[in-house]
Amino acid sequence: MNLKVAVQMDPIQRINIKGDSTFALLLEAQKRGHSLSYYTTDRLAMRDGRVFSTVESLTVRDQAGDHFTLAAPRRVEMSEFDVVLLRQDPPFDLAYITSTHLLERIHPKTLVVNDPGHVRNAPEKIFVTEFTDLMPPTLITRDLAEIKAFRDEHNDIVMKPLYGHGGGAVFRITRDDLNFGSLYDMFAVTFREQWVVQKFLPAVKQGDKRILLVDGEFAGAVNRVPAADDLRSNMVRGGSPKATDLTAREREICARLGPPLRERGMIFVGIDVIGDFITEINVTSPTGIRAVKTLGGPDAAAMVWDVIEKKRKQPA
Repeated sequence: MNLKVAVQMDPIQRINIKGDSTFALLLEAQKRGHSLSYYTTDRLAMRDGRVFSTVESLTVRDQAGDHFTLAAPRRVEMSEFDVVLLRQDPPFDLAYITSTHLLERIHPKTLVVNDPGHVRNAPEKIFVTEFTDLMPPTLITRDLAEIKAFRDEHNDIVMKPLYGHGGGAVFRITRDDLNFGSLYDMFAVTFREQWVVQKFLPAVKQGDKRILLVDGEFAGAVNRVPAADDLRSNMVRGGSPKATDLTAREREICARLGPPLRERGMIFVGIDVIGDFITEINVTSPTGIRAVKTLGGPDAAAMVWDVIEKKRKQPA
């Protein structure tokens, strides 16, 4: 099977291929003989209900500093592709939302991974609240009185942007933290939408586990251990990847999430688990493929393409 594949992603020249899951997916697609084309959201257009983009044929190499070659730009109708990989990193902003509306016009005849409509309706830190019994105590608000009452109840909390990513602007606030007022003012000025406030989980010092799911099934995991002087375990913030196995509780979480993810066309998903609690369900551009494989775990990129190829053999 030779598929025509387009990838919507951030500028390819800026990625760090050592840990980039999009790059891992592209390498695997190329290895299987699929043709690759690359574009960014600013090149999408819709005219009279038909979706177009200016794309460039793409060749990738697993060589830092020389990892891609692009051919001359060409304008194509997006329905000509068999598959579109929707792999643009957050922020989950109006530009991203607009791209999901445009890609809905071609899906599922052209298979968009993940399903653009369901991605739009499932931002990471809101989608997870459908499973409140699996989560730590969580508040979504920008109301000062609500946050104060939550902190009074739980004493030790974490505040983070609702649409943030990569560990940016994540703060721990204890009951007597004198920086709370200033931090609230900074969030109020910086973020127009509500924020996420959660009970602090001391287990984060032992790691924040990223678990990969492919078509609702377990596809590998990596435990991201924060640096001694940092709250955040994201690898882009200095977290150290460690090999790991799933606990009975984590297997329960995966079993609960699998069916609704499959129903929503979420082929590749990364969930974050601290201790016994899930904190996020990452569906826009989950990472972890290369770290899991490097540590001796499954090849999730191959698993993703196995699912995509199977779906492409089925009628849309």
